[in-house]
Parts: sequence; structure tokens; C-alpha cells
Amino acid sequence: MRGPPLLSLHHITKRFPGVLALDAVSLQVNVGEVVALCGENGAGKSTLMKIVGGIFPPDAGVIQIAGATVRIPNAHTALRLGVAFIHQELNVLDNLDVAANVFFGREPRNPLGLVRNRQLYAAAAPLLQRLGVRFCGRTRVSELSLAERQMVEIARALSLEAKLIIMDEPTASLTLAETNRLLALARELQQQGVSVIYISHRLSEVERVADRVVVLRDGRNAGELVGTSRGHDAIVNLMVGRKIRNAYQPPSHERAANFFQVRNARSRRFPEQTVDFSAGRGEILGFAGLVGAGRSEIMKAIVGLDEQGTAELRLAGQDIEVHCPADALRHGVCLVPEDRRAEGLVVDLSVRENLTLPSLQRYATGGIIHRSRERTAVAAQIQSLHIRTPDAETPVGDLSGGNQQKVVLGKWLAQSPRVLILDEPTRGIDVGAKAEIYRLMRQLAGQGTVVLMVSSDMEELLNLSDRIVVMHEGRITGSLNRAECTEANVMRLAVGRTPTSSCVT
Repeated sequence: MRGPPLLSLHHITKRFPGVLALDAVSLQVNVGEVVALCGENGAGKSTLMKIVGGIFPPDAGVIQIAGATVRIPNAHTALRLGVAFIHQELNVLDNLDVAANVFFGREPRNPLGLVRNRQLYAAAAPLLQRLGVRFCGRTRVSELSLAERQMVEIARALSLEAKLIIMDEPTASLTLAETNRLLALARELQQQGVSVIYISHRLSEVERVADRVVVLRDGRNAGELVGTSRGHDAIVNLMVGRKIRNAYQPPSHERAANFFQVRNARSRRFPEQTVDFSAGRGEILGFAGLVGAGRSEIMKAIVGLDEQGTAELRLAGQDIEVHCPADALRHGVCLVPEDRRAEGLVVDLSVRENLTLPSLQRYATGGIIHRSRERTAVAAQIQSLHIRTPDAETPVGDLSGGNQQKVVLGKWLAQSPRVLILDEPTRGIDVGAKAEIYRLMRQLAGQGTVVLMVSSDMEELLNLSDRIVVMHEGRITGSLNRAECTEANVMRLAVGRTPTSSCVT
């Protein structure tokens, strides 16, 4: 006889100042079930899960675990009840090693209170082996990539032997191989009786891993899909109520070849390797490769963010020198970084302050900023970029991931860039926000801007790129023309192999 659901949420309501985040939302998760929770940014997914994880209290509603009504006032109580939360924004300590992060606050200690390091590393080893990672428990977290740090978070959840694991965008910064391993791990956990709530904007993953899909829209239940009905289009229809088109659209304009040329570019991570490539005016040039291939590092070298990196640049037929980001900006070369919160935004400042931070001189006379001119310009940007915010003075850290990314884009679009570098431009944002960012990218390319896009999302690369450059261990292994841009060719080049046809140019 089947027992009660592991988790039951009944009519959960949550209000924040000026916002009804959740409006009587209900959710049920059975023992050993993988439930995908989908919805656009701002739909209430993370808020609902933070209530389950003890971060926020609900204003109304009932939470039941294994049939018993419970209160979850804090994260410690959630852990005691068997709920582990892997957050979208990483929560690791860079100055500690991997094992110390996995067992932080639960380290084995001797009678004197000192950590038993041998026992600590022995306990971490099988968890890391289970995830198939290449680093060990003694590796310092500061040496890991973003994807590897995500794996540390997952190892911590596994160490808790949780009954319910909440995964909030767990593959946003993972490679295809790492993603496949994680999806297989979710199924392994299910077979062991562990329940998983899987939050992801990558709907192909949702289709593969979820037994059931629950969709939220505007803080309310929008519907539920099971079996063969949980396809991509059905999920999108419930999420946004409209058809999203992401298929490749060929440019309608002629592109000036070699408008932006990069020669002898090298980064601190791969000092022995040099990279050469060129992009046409108005071209969207995609950069593919496994995490750690050196794509982000080369982009940082181009804009002067890598102190040990170098690059010879030529733009519109003129040699340009870039030694620091200010030089790059002066020549119209802008970078939207991968980690928007840490590198692209000042999260405690308002939307207005973030949007105008690089261009305050435009609104100043004699060092005095004309706030009325600034506010007028910001209002126009918020409208044109469709940034969902209560007002321009809202702290940017309070916005959803997709709207934060639009703010990062907006502050650089105000500079009228000639070359715009986008590093993982849609990491962790929903299909609706993705479609708007894709529209902006195509619009910029149509206006003659060179768009360089680093992405780990294969569908994104294939749908947007006019050409794809593939990197492996700091070097370019091939450049694929549009006709040869297939997942098979990209992946073979990404692992250092020859593509299936003679498509390297």
C-alpha cells in the first residue's frame, strides 16, 4: 500500500513589499519521484522552494512531510527533516578545500575538537567518485571552475543523505557530459527512494529526467503535465502562454568580413597556447567547448581583464591597443561576464545606478549629475529591454535572474558597442527571457555589431550562431560554417577530435 506523499504543500502564499510572490500554490512530491518545477523567472519557483528549505516563512498555507504537518523556521530544521537545497547561486567557501566545504559544520573531530582530516577526506572520496569529478577532497575550491563548484554543492547534498533534494538550476554552468552525469545521478537517487525537485529552464533536461512537471505562472499554479504530455511545447505553453521561436534565422544583410580580428591571444590559464580568429561586421560568432576549454579566459584577455593575457586586435581596419577594460570600452569592445552577480552587477545598488554606472559622464556637467536626464534615459531602457521591476530604484539584487541579465546588457548597450562579448548570456534564465535576449542579439547584429557568444547551451549555439568556433584546452580545434553546425561536429571538436565531415575552416 502506497504511503503518504513525502512533501505536500497546500495553498502556500507569500508576500513581499509590493509583490504577491505566491498565491495559494500547491505541490505534491511522492517518495522516489522526480518532479520538475518550471516557470518563467519571477513565477515563484525559487520562493516556493526557499519556503521548503526554511529560508522564508509562508504567510499562509500548510506544509506536510510524510503526512505530518510541520513548520520549517530555518535551514537547520529543513535539514533535520531531510530536505537538502542546492541553490542556483553557489554557496561555497573559496578559501577552504573541497572536503571542508562538503562537511562544513559537520566535520569529524577528535576529543580536543580538532578536525580529523584523514577521516574527512575518506568520507568525501566516495561522494566525489559518485559524481565522476576529476578533483579530490584536498583541492582548494578557489582553483575550481564554476561548473566544478556546482559539483561541490551537489556532493554536500549527497553527504546529508537527504530524503528530498531540491536542485535549483543545477546544470546552468555544466558541460554536456557533466549534465548527463547529473541527470543519471537524479535517476539513481530516485531508485534509492530519494525524491528530487528539479528546477531548470533547459526543457530538454526536464523531459529526460522528470516523472511529472508542475508549472507556475505569476505566482500561481498554471498546470501539471505527466507522461507523454510533458513535451517542450506543452511546458512552454503553460509557462508563457505563447509560442517561443528560437530556430536559426539567417542574416538579412551582407557582413563585412574580418571586421574584428584577434591574433596571438593568450590567457593566464593557457600561456603556451595562442588563439586567432576573426568575425564579420554584424556576425554572431559562437564559441563552444567543454568547461575549462579557455573560452572565457580568452574573452577576458581581449578586454584587458587578464593581467597576464595578451591579444593583438584589429577593428574596422585599424590596429587597437587594449591593456585594461577602459581601453576596450573606449574602442567599443564590451564584455558581459558569465557570473552576472559577482562580475556584472553591484547587487546592492538600484536598477538605475547599475544601468548608468559606466556612462555617468553623459548625465553630468562639471561633475554634477543631472538626475532628471539620468532617470529619463533609465526609464527608456527599462521599457525597451522589458525589464520587470517595481521601479528604477529597486535594488538589482531583488530582480529575477533574467531581469538582472537584461540590466547587465542594458548598461553596455548604452555604450553603443561595436563588439559585444556575451559569456553564457542566458545562464539560469527562463525561455521567455531567453527569447527576448536572443531578439536583442539579432537586433544588434542587424545593426552591424559584432556579437561574440560563449555558451555551454548547445541548442543556443546552434539556433543563434552564424559560425561556431570550438576550443579545447586553450586552443581552437575548428571553425564551423553554418552548414556544418551540428551537435555531433561541435562535440567532436570540443573533445579534440576530427569532425564527421570536412567542415573545419
